[in-house]
Amino acid sequence: MKSSCPHMLIAIDGPVSSGKTSLSSAIAKRLNILHIDTGAMYRAVGLAAIRLGISPDDEKQVSDICEKGLALVDVKFEDGMQVTLLNGEDVSEAIRAENIGLAASTVSMFPKVRKYLVERQRLIAQKQSVIMDGRDIGTVVLPNAPVKIFLTASAEVRAARRFEQLKNKGVEADYKTILEDLIKRDEQDTKREHDPLRQADDAFLLDTSDLNFESSLQAILDRVNTVYGK
Repeated sequence: MKSSCPHMLIAIDGPVSSGKTSLSSAIAKRLNILHIDTGAMYRAVGLAAIRLGISPDDEKQVSDICEKGLALVDVKFEDGMQVTLLNGEDVSEAIRAENIGLAASTVSMFPKVRKYLVERQRLIAQKQSVIMDGRDIGTVVLPNAPVKIFLTASAEVRAARRFEQLKNKGVEADYKTILEDLIKRDEQDTKREHDPLRQADDAFLLDTSDLNFESSLQAILDRVNTVYGK
């Protein structure tokens, strides 16, 4: 299915390792629209802080590097895929380290960091049809998106999926540690003061605990069809 809508906006929210990014990427290809991974943008800020020797929980210093242009985050697209840039450098692989994920969850709590990145995300969405995934897309970034999906699964299922993903990449991982980190990030994301992770009132809840990838993909496509038509 390809989009015939002049401006299609799809917001996908959900906790860490719920499959937001991989499913959004697949949906984007089916609809011939762009996929914006907002989590990658927060990861880039976390990476910038760590590279500069700044603790990710130092709100003032992390906010300062965003305001002073020391953490210039941008995205470009190659063959329909997002490339995340930090100060002009492609950091798409570097930001996927586990410690960078935890740093991203921390820096995303800071209002000035959120303001900086939300402005960039909205600007992209104004220009073209997109599917955007993150923690606050349907509630803050694109509150008027016609299609909103809140994607989730049990913590145990999400941890197991992440464990398998890392193992398949040849990365040593421990399921128990992954589960503990995941629960910690859930706690941070749902209880942060500014723009916490929550389901938008008009979002469609999709629990994929008992669904495989293709079934989850089809469920989202069905929802898009319901709103936009085939």
